[in-house]
Amino acid sequence: MKYQLIETSAEQIESDSDRMLARGAVTRIGTSSAQHVYCPEEGKKSSAVAEILEHQEAIQVILRALTSKESGVLSDASGIGAVGHRVVHGGEKFSQSVLMDREVVEEIEDCTELAPLHNPHNLRGYQAARRILPHAPHAAVFDTAFHQTMPPHAYLYGLPYVLYKRHGIRRYGFHGTSHRYVSWRSRVLLSKPREKTRLISCHLGNGASIAAIDRGRSLDTSMGFTPLEGLLMGTRCGDIDPSLIFFTMHKEGLVEYQMTALLNKHSGLFGVSGLSNDMAELLEEEKTGHERAHLAIEIFCYRVKKYIAAYMGVLGGVHAIIFTGGIGENAPSIRERCIRGLQFAGVGLDHQLNEQCVGREMDLSPGSATAKVLVIPTNEELIIARDTFRLVEDLS
Repeated sequence: MKYQLIETSAEQIESDSDRMLARGAVTRIGTSSAQHVYCPEEGKKSSAVAEILEHQEAIQVILRALTSKESGVLSDASGIGAVGHRVVHGGEKFSQSVLMDREVVEEIEDCTELAPLHNPHNLRGYQAARRILPHAPHAAVFDTAFHQTMPPHAYLYGLPYVLYKRHGIRRYGFHGTSHRYVSWRSRVLLSKPREKTRLISCHLGNGASIAAIDRGRSLDTSMGFTPLEGLLMGTRCGDIDPSLIFFTMHKEGLVEYQMTALLNKHSGLFGVSGLSNDMAELLEEEKTGHERAHLAIEIFCYRVKKYIAAYMGVLGGVHAIIFTGGIGENAPSIRERCIRGLQFAGVGLDHQLNEQCVGREMDLSPGSATAKVLVIPTNEELIIARDTFRLVEDLS
């Protein structure tokens, strides 16, 4: 359970001066060795290990930290004016964030078939927070909402149309809150209005996706019906020939759940390298001459470059290519490989600036480039906080 406590208002949103008062995470919930890491804006980071068996207990631990006399930032829990919850899948029902009530919860539950590994946990966190903070409005912010602007020719598959109508089989896309944040932030850096920007956003981490964004609207994205489609990822295979699923099941004697695990947990960087899904570790192994570590990295970067080039065609040109996510923000050599060979399209990279940029916001483009290369650390929590604030303001 990750969290941030953010102070915001209409004036702070307008001036981009929202304050992150504290952040943290509770990991290994359900064990006797759960860990709570707490980082107030002013003060020292702390870490504590304890038995935390379920989410409601985790929220109580978080609130004790936020209101403690020693390092807290609130006098009591009533200082929390609203709670925003990340929800992975909103299907076609939600194209924007909404305040949560019984009807919304039921509709999110209806989307569970589309995201069985995520939506139930998202709702569990909401239900626990609602019990502990009943005074506060609660909002749902959907990963899929940003991509609901895709046109039908981008989100439909080449399957019988009746399958879309019956079962909602289509491209939904994910990482929408991250793509939305960096597209907004890039417009600030470029000093361009929404109506005059064409952007390609590359969210590269253990999960990875790319979005083509025209005038602030998602036109296409690499993830599809599930987060399995698109780029090579940490443990996910990305794009493959669908026939390979049946061929592999037959040859290896696998049943459905085993094949699902192979595609989602044992493929990607980990599957190709045979070593790790951690890009930093693979880069170190590559230096020692490890051939499969090198191959995994090359496949990863090649896929990214293919999608960037394809989305340049979708957009009819691009003002900026944005790198974000753990890999995008912190791996200079990956950024360089992902755009190598795109000079014909006006994309350039200042190699010295690129090597200096680790985990911070920078424009890496030389003066001659017509398309900027930007690194923008993502901030999904800020988008969640701002959406939640706007929904609460509409109530008043």
